[in-house]
Parts: sequence; structure tokens; C-alpha cells
Amino acid sequence: MLDGQSCLISPALPSCCKPEQKWVYMTYLLELSTKPVKKQRVQPEVEPVDDPSDCQTGNGSNDGSNYSDSNSLFSSIGRDNSIDCLLRCSRSEYGSLACLNRGFRSLIQGGELYRLRRKFGIVEHWVYFSCNHLEWIAYDPKENRWMTPPRMPHDEWFVCADKESLAVGTELLVFGVVFQDQIVLRYSILSNSWTRGVPMNQARCLFSSASLGEKAIVAGGTDMSGNVLNSAELYNSETRSWVTINSMNKARKMCSGVFMDGKFYVVGGASSDEDILTCGEEYDLEKQSWRVIPNMAAGLNRGAGLPPLVAVLRNELYTADCLEWVLKKYDKKSNVWVTLGPMPLKPGMREFFNVAFCACGDRLLYTNDFRVYRGGRIWINSCVPDNDGPPQWNIITERDGIEVTSCIAMGC
Repeated sequence: MLDGQSCLISPALPSCCKPEQKWVYMTYLLELSTKPVKKQRVQPEVEPVDDPSDCQTGNGSNDGSNYSDSNSLFSSIGRDNSIDCLLRCSRSEYGSLACLNRGFRSLIQGGELYRLRRKFGIVEHWVYFSCNHLEWIAYDPKENRWMTPPRMPHDEWFVCADKESLAVGTELLVFGVVFQDQIVLRYSILSNSWTRGVPMNQARCLFSSASLGEKAIVAGGTDMSGNVLNSAELYNSETRSWVTINSMNKARKMCSGVFMDGKFYVVGGASSDEDILTCGEEYDLEKQSWRVIPNMAAGLNRGAGLPPLVAVLRNELYTADCLEWVLKKYDKKSNVWVTLGPMPLKPGMREFFNVAFCACGDRLLYTNDFRVYRGGRIWINSCVPDNDGPPQWNIITERDGIEVTSCIAMGC
């Protein structure tokens, strides 16, 4: 999804990151140990925990004498009002809430709360970075906090394989090819664990993909023999199933995918190593049909081996043009790209090992890494583009020891 000259960022630049949390579902360990519950506050019900590893409150013994029906959640206000409150809590707090009783734990770890958040349009975005082959780290821009999910299961062949990633619903899917067969690893934020995912109907790599809620579409790419594909599939994270949909008009690989205005778009790519495509395609989920958009990707391709860097924010399409080093916006009516202003660049920095560009919540994020002694370093810039002037980029965080190979935003 993403890909120099070594450079350094001034050490005088402040960093306001909060301490890294090893696991979002374990944040309650710090909270409960430093913030004892005050009895005068509204008390959630407490009940025995079946698995000691599931929750470690450290608040004394549980004799069961005060336990009541966990279905009421916060008994003073009732289940419906309790859920209404939980929907508006930051999902970084869900680990603490899942610790309170079986009702809370089932609601959160069973996925019901996230389904209700989607229904009411409540979304928080975290950014997941792939680094060091089997490792991922997550960044929460709202809380300015880094988290470390578990490592992917070790497989020597999978480590060496070209990989693609896709965030959909509450899942992070990582695709790799091993011995002419596709392997899918699935990370769930509900269980904070990796398992084998369901492979696509057509094994492929170098494809485009994007998600909208619990659904995602993959299109194009190449098969295990290197043939360029025009086929496409739809994935449902609730049922964990793939359905083949109508094929695109043109076969293409190394293309980018986005959802905009409820439709799926494939931008750019190549039909062969020599034939770079300047057209895009739009898939209407209701009509189940594709439409070619001529010149939609004109000037965006960075070469046959690098897909365009595109992102959708508030149903507007943007691209980070790393050749001209500018931010551009797509004008839907005139089908042209309009230059908004320069991308962030420090003096002497023109090339980087990996560049990432995505939409996260109400802003665009631009990241890149460069090599330093004993590892890499990434810095993340953000901006909220408008039509009144050039984009104003601000560095929101930096981190040492990271060499980014993939970047993807998950909203749930």
C-alpha cells in the first residue's frame, strides 16, 4: 500500500505522546490501581469473573453477596440507558468496562456495542502500522497514545511473502502468498488475538481494497501465476464470508481503492508492467455494476510498482502527490485534480523509505519513516483541508524504532 536519503528531525521538537499501552483491553489495570472507586458515585453491578485472566481488579475479595442481574448493566439507569452511555464512551475505555461484569464483557467482546455504534454513526479511528514483518502498532490520535497488539503468528514463509492489509469492521486482515496459496491472518480488536482468516474465493495479491462499516471490497490484482485480474469480491466481517461480485471493465494491478458517497472506487494501476492506466472505475453497490471514469487517475501513478496515495475525507477524494510533493483534491464535477498546496517537508528531505497517506476521523494523516541508528523513525503530520488556502500541516507525534511497511486506518 505504501513505500531515500537519511535525514534527522530536530531533537528540540517536543513529543506529547502518552505512555504506550501494551493492550487496549488491559488499560483497566492502570486505571483501577490508581483510581479507586468512590462509593458515592453510581455503582455498576459486580459479579464473579469466571476466568481470572479475564479481569484483575485488585479491589478485594468477591463474595457474591452484592451481585445482581448483569443484564441491567448500570442498575440505577437500566440497560437501554446504560448502552446509550457506553456508545458515547471512547473505545479506549472499553477494556475497563469489560472488566465490570459478564453483561459488560459480553456486550463489548461480543461485538454488539460496535454494531450499535455503526448503526448510530459513532466512529473512532485508530491507525495501524505494520513494522518488522510480524509486528503491528496502533496509534489513537484522539488520546495521542500508542498501543501494541500481539505479534502475528510466526511463519517463515509468510514473513517473506508480499502482504496486503485491510481493516474492516473490528478486524484487521493481512493477506500473504505462501507456495502459490493465499494465507489470511485475522486480528480482532474484540479478542485482541490473531487467528486464521477466511481466504478469498480468488487468491490474489497487489489488489485494491477499501471498507465501509462491516463490508469491504477487493478488486483486481494478480493471481498466483501473475495474470492481471479484473475480478472483485465483497467481504462481510459479521459473517466472515466472501462473495464474488461483477468484474471490473478493465483488469488492473497496483491500484488503489476507496469508498466515497457510498460507492467503491478503483483508482489508477496498471494492466501490465508497461501499460499504466489513467482511468478509474466506480462500483455501485445497489445497481451492482461498474462504470469507467476516464482520466480519473491522470498523473497520479508513481510507476507500475506503486499505487496512487489516495484518501477520502468527508466524501472528498485527496491524493498525496510525492512527485510534485503537493496535496491535491479531486473535483468530481469536472473530473480533474486541483492542487491545494505543499506536503510537509523538512529542509534537505526529498526521499523516504516508506510513505503513508490516509484519512483518520476529521483529518488527513501523512506519515513517512527514515533510517536512524539502530532502527527507523516515523513522524505523523495531520491537516484539515479547506478551500480557503493551502493545507496547514502539523506534526502530531513522532516515534523511534519503527520502519513502516504498511499503514491503514480502522474506524469503529
